[in-house]
Amino acid sequence: MTRLSCAAAALFSAFGVLTCLPGYAQQIQGCARTDVTDPPRSVYNCTNGLVFETEAVAELLQPETALGNTPEVLQLNGAAAFFELPQGQGPFQIQTPYAIASVRGTTFVVDVQDMQTSVFVVEGVVAVGRADGSGEVELVAGEGVDVSQGGPMTVRQWPPKRSLALLARFAR
Repeated sequence: MTRLSCAAAALFSAFGVLTCLPGYAQQIQGCARTDVTDPPRSVYNCTNGLVFETEAVAELLQPETALGNTPEVLQLNGAAAFFELPQGQGPFQIQTPYAIASVRGTTFVVDVQDMQTSVFVVEGVVAVGRADGSGEVELVAGEGVDVSQGGPMTVRQWPPKRSLALLARFAR
């Protein structure tokens, strides 16, 4: 899917396609939002136990078909988001322009850049596939994968410098 601005998403929303949910602008159904300043981000606590944080500049969309009491699918088109989903909760899926991360109770981070999506698992298990549904890999704690259009999906143990830099964006 093409990266949309919030204004464009709001326009499409009028036609029932997407609802724009940037971290600083709106709530997500079934979740309470709190804004944090150091570093700037929004924290969402959802009724199903899901807790997630988005960088202040994150571009987050919720498909109209996914509206319900709590989010089951969110689309992240820019910046990073940190997710914690308790064991036994779910299903939950993050869609990006390059990847789909499906979780089954875990803590993980998704970072969307111009030409790739990176997924890093802090705890638990995350299945990551391409946006078209192909090439699924499974990540466990300490592992990450970079997904780009046409590039290889190689699961790696991330070096501390990389994982700590990503987690620092969420004060962790």
